[in-house]
Amino acid sequence: MICLDSSNGRTQKPEPESDHRQLTGRREVIDHVCSTIRSRANQAVFLMAGPGLGKSSLTDAVSEKMASELTILRIHGSSSLAKVPYGVLAPFTADLPPEEADSPVAVLRAVWKYFQELKAGKDVPLLLVVDDAHHLDEATANMVVDMMSAGWASVLAAGRPRPGLPQALNQLWYDGQAERIDLRPLNGDQVTEVVEHALHGTVPANTVQSLWSASGGNPMLLNCLLGDAVEAGLLAKRNGIWLLLGPLPADGPRLSDVVVKDLLRRTPEEQDALRLIALAEPVGRGLIEDVCGGAVVRSLLDHQLVSESSGRHSQLRIWHPILGESMRHQVSVSRSLQLRQKLNDYLDAQTAGAEGRLRMVEWSLECGLEVPDPDLLDAALLAVTMFNNSGARLMAGHVRAPELQAHAESISARALFNEGKYREAATLLDSCWLELASDPEAPHILMLRASAHLALGKSAEMLRAESRHQLTDAGHDAAASWQDKIHHLLEMAEAGDHEGIGTVISALRERRAHDGEGETLSSHAQHLPAGEAATGSGGPGPVRSRGEARASIVNEATHAVAHALLAQVLVSAGLAHQAHSAALAAAPALPALQGGLYFFNEFVLTRLVSASLAAGNWESAEHELSSHPAEGNAGAATFGGGIQMLRGLGFLRQGQLERAYQVLLPAVEALRINDPLQQFRFGSALAFYAAARLGDGAQAQRLEQDLIAARHATGPGSELLAEGYAAAAAEYLDRKGSGLAKLRELAASEPVAVQPGIRMECLILCSDLGDRTVIAEIAALADAVEGRWAAGWHQLAQAWATEDADLLMETAAALEEAGLVNLAREGYARAGAILDGAGERRRARQAVAHREKCDQELGERFRESPFVASVPSVHLTRRERDIVELAVQGLSDREIAQQLMVSVRTVEGHLYRSYVKLGVRRRDELALALPKK
Repeated sequence: MICLDSSNGRTQKPEPESDHRQLTGRREVIDHVCSTIRSRANQAVFLMAGPGLGKSSLTDAVSEKMASELTILRIHGSSSLAKVPYGVLAPFTADLPPEEADSPVAVLRAVWKYFQELKAGKDVPLLLVVDDAHHLDEATANMVVDMMSAGWASVLAAGRPRPGLPQALNQLWYDGQAERIDLRPLNGDQVTEVVEHALHGTVPANTVQSLWSASGGNPMLLNCLLGDAVEAGLLAKRNGIWLLLGPLPADGPRLSDVVVKDLLRRTPEEQDALRLIALAEPVGRGLIEDVCGGAVVRSLLDHQLVSESSGRHSQLRIWHPILGESMRHQVSVSRSLQLRQKLNDYLDAQTAGAEGRLRMVEWSLECGLEVPDPDLLDAALLAVTMFNNSGARLMAGHVRAPELQAHAESISARALFNEGKYREAATLLDSCWLELASDPEAPHILMLRASAHLALGKSAEMLRAESRHQLTDAGHDAAASWQDKIHHLLEMAEAGDHEGIGTVISALRERRAHDGEGETLSSHAQHLPAGEAATGSGGPGPVRSRGEARASIVNEATHAVAHALLAQVLVSAGLAHQAHSAALAAAPALPALQGGLYFFNEFVLTRLVSASLAAGNWESAEHELSSHPAEGNAGAATFGGGIQMLRGLGFLRQGQLERAYQVLLPAVEALRINDPLQQFRFGSALAFYAAARLGDGAQAQRLEQDLIAARHATGPGSELLAEGYAAAAAEYLDRKGSGLAKLRELAASEPVAVQPGIRMECLILCSDLGDRTVIAEIAALADAVEGRWAAGWHQLAQAWATEDADLLMETAAALEEAGLVNLAREGYARAGAILDGAGERRRARQAVAHREKCDQELGERFRESPFVASVPSVHLTRRERDIVELAVQGLSDREIAQQLMVSVRTVEGHLYRSYVKLGVRRRDELALALPKK
């Protein structure tokens, strides 16, 4: 396969395509380069990549690997010698007289003499390794080509695509005598592997996302950020999970050293331009050219030190944001002020974008300049919605006008909320929410205040009562207020009253139609926008007054909240399809709510995904989660734990226990720090359940204590389910029947009985524990619950109740075809047990084979089913027995692989099949289950 290099249109070799190959891609590059040099398939190999992508480490690795086969000679290009003929060859030409220093023949003879001395009479080929080949002068480049053409040496050169290799080297590529390999930044999976290898532990997805986003997949920057964050205590290990406790440091010693070295390589004019761009970015190219000169800007672009945005008004940035931030930290206040004054005459605040205006406000404060209060508030609001929490608090803290203090406090409260400091946020919001009741931001502030209090364990009912008293004391008609309507919606959702919420929505729809605002929101149902969650493009249309602006926002906020809460309650009621429609009906209101203090997008998203999961639409749920901005921006630290918790719930419902466990453990630790949507307790219950089922007793006991300590931290509609999963987990731990009894009691309780969705899930948990008495009830209940998941359980339970092996096999096949693989597995297991009891060994083994296929598809090595123990035993193969016996002796998978001279994957595959055949789920159970010889 051939692809085009976007920088110059030349053909090049592509990267390995699959993620797995990409993880080992650098080792593959090393092996490929060594093989090419040995076979002389090409006389030269060029490694091309931007700064920090590992060119030098690859040339080092190749040199080390081939040191015993070749004589290695290294040449280092230098920007300071780029215009000096043969400058980089000075170490080899030191004995030449001055008049011969620029003579190609004399230089070539001197280099040849050095080669012979280096080879010391050994008849071994020579490998010329050129680092930073893009800095070679033309004369040296021509000589390198001459040496290669004469058969003196093979060439391995590493350089940057811009400005590119000298013409003489490029000509080798054009003529087919050289191979070019373009290195790319690390992808997400590679960053995960690098980080976990460096930290020797598990790292939550949101922490990896933050590191990936900050480093851009650049290995050099990633290593700097990792080292600086650990050293600063911002990346810390909690309960075996590495957590990011704050913003990644841009002023750490490793990153600062990279910036200083880069600056020292530039001319004084280029250094000033870089500092100016870093302080003002994003900044117009024309402005920097006016101040610093066009030639300087072109040089920075050619050397990939800055990037340029496309569009009508091109803007410049430092090539990576974290480097720009680090560079700003290294500019003194006095120097920063000088540069600001140098730029002042060229600045035009009217043409700058929102991000540019934000940076100008920050820069002004850093220099000690005065900034008007309205500009401070606008910049602070943008900063907090971009999760620049410290910057937002700094700007809000500089607001001086008494009439604007409440606005400043609300922004500071959101910054505290972003950081998980809910008590401090609630205190600030309590002091300002009534004062801002007539402000367009009022609905945002109301919802933010409600979320802060709910995160602290206050019930929606209590919050509503307290708020009504405060409204009355302030002279408002509390009962008729829009604030009370939103509080009432929260209260009805907490009580599971979907009919009450539906009545409010109907009234809102009638009023909307009466006011001539067009069709209802639900008639415009569509998927959530994939744009930024809180960086506000969009907004309400032009309005004639501040009061009309607030009324418009109130309308949109009430619609969004009502539909999202209706979806939440409908999920518990077992009406997943209706819940999904309700969540989608909130979507048209969201554009008008973006850019404000509250995270309406995330509020709706969690209900939308919960509806997809309840319906068994796993693919839709994953699409909704992965397309959400919290997966790819600074919001990962705030919302990442909740996103991963929902993923873990999906994996559990699909029967992928190990995958769920790998996701839920770090998600719980992330939620422990930041839980904006009150998901910690539910997430802990799910992780407790997964740990107990997989036999991880230590983690299960710790997570059980988390549940006890987090009685207040319950999420929307999740408390009853949390109790159910916790009861099932307790039963898996001790097998004394008390957990199962509690689960049955919960399923029969009045609060659960009126919520079919929750009741069905509790009964499914009973079934997984081996309680066959609930099968008929699952069949009846699942028939009334919406969604593919419930329909699958209905089919399985009906077939189960017949005790007909043929029907079970047919049903399992249909479930497997429908993508409900874990349910198909249960059907095959039950059919196998029935067939074995009837003496039909051959057909029983067929059922076992189908069940094993399901296990393999789900990626499970440890599997417990109430029917596995009764499935006919299958003899271990000789290889399986060998591997199991070594495992019983305590050898790791890798040690077994080394002893038997097979791959680790082969060992894992044989162990997986042995676990299934022996009906065990943990390594320490193998000794008792292993058949006697």
